[in-house]
Amino acid sequence: MIIEEIPVCFRIKKDNAYGIIHLPATYSKRGILIVVGGPQYRVGSHRQFVLLGRYLARKGIPVMRFDYRGMGDSDGETHTFESIEDDIRAAIDEFFDQVTGLNDIAIWGLCDAASAASFYAHTDNRISGLVLLNPWVRTDSGMAKTYIKHYYFSRLFERNFWVKVIQGKFDVIKSIKSLASMIITIFGFSNSKKNKNKSFQPDAESSPLPERMYAGLNAYKGPLLFILSGDDITANEFRDAVKNSRAWQALMNEPRVMTYELADANHTYSKRAWRDQVAEWTLEWLQSGR
Repeated sequence: MIIEEIPVCFRIKKDNAYGIIHLPATYSKRGILIVVGGPQYRVGSHRQFVLLGRYLARKGIPVMRFDYRGMGDSDGETHTFESIEDDIRAAIDEFFDQVTGLNDIAIWGLCDAASAASFYAHTDNRISGLVLLNPWVRTDSGMAKTYIKHYYFSRLFERNFWVKVIQGKFDVIKSIKSLASMIITIFGFSNSKKNKNKSFQPDAESSPLPERMYAGLNAYKGPLLFILSGDDITANEFRDAVKNSRAWQALMNEPRVMTYELADANHTYSKRAWRDQVAEWTLEWLQSGR
């Protein structure tokens, strides 16, 4: 299929932003916007976003990827994933202006771009779905718990670990200090909460990130696709956040939610086979009408 790649420049308040639209000769009325996690730009690690955009466009899906303010080619001060609502809205406006007949779009985001999409989706009725890869839910306590569970504990069962210990190549003192610091972080955080089972406070900016993300996704009633890597600390933090929250568990079990696990994949899906699988799952989900 013939694909046109259209460079676009659009305004986000007083700043110029830049992106690329992959437009098939014949296309569906549902597009997909790739939101980039920071600090990156619209090409993506291992050219993943370029390859994904072209793959989907060859299958008849219009795709837009862009640099939000302060990243890549776009102007302005650097913004974090928690403050790019204006950037996403302006990109969607441009997408609709450029692609005639577009009815709605899904947002695709990796890491903190998935978190940004979670905050944004319920504010815009043009959003018909979210594809969220290894969502960023990091808190100090959550990170400490995840490292202890998935790194320190698992290493006790690794042959290479004990070889290093026997050969004197393992820094025991440094590791003990690191472990102790994480334990203090966990218990210090826990003791600061008078009520461990308090209800979520989604409107409070001081609420932990997992709670604010849950609130956004709970307010958004459209379909969700989660893709999680097996060899990734960020994905493990997300799994642990879900496991430790009844609210998250209930959301993940809703009929509108689909989850795929890619067992050996790392955070950015650096191997071709992993990238191809993510692209195929994304396409299947888009074409399923979810």
